[in-house]
Amino acid sequence: MANMSQIEQTLLSDQAPKSEKPIKIGDTVRVHVRITEGSKERIQVYEGTVIARKHGGTRETITVRKISNGVGVERIFPLVAPVIAKIEIKSRHRVRRAKLYYLRALRGKKARLTEIKEFHATGGEKKQRRKGRRKKNKAAQATD
Repeated sequence: MANMSQIEQTLLSDQAPKSEKPIKIGDTVRVHVRITEGSKERIQVYEGTVIARKHGGTRETITVRKISNGVGVERIFPLVAPVIAKIEIKSRHRVRRAKLYYLRALRGKKARLTEIKEFHATGGEKKQRRKGRRKKNKAAQATD
């Protein structure tokens, strides 16, 4: 007889989260939600910052916060659900907390997070670029 965790694992493998990369706290995401109005179905996009992740397995949820007309709006989405068409990660930000509830109290520029620039260059390439800049700068100063 299968126990509950085995059943949950089979369900999780069938309905994996609809994102290529794992979703982290501080990510700016676009959640495509299926909305049924009468007999018609459409997809509505909700874009905001992930401020919390809760639970685990098939019950895992993310809380996404956005500012709409100057008012903060938060919405909780299940990661494994037929209502979610897909989740796109637009950008990643550097955070040092597991929950970003402190953003609720901040307004404007204070509520910004530092974006992570994904740069995959080796150390040698960086040095060459720096040397090239120095040569250009020295050449420009010599002509002045």
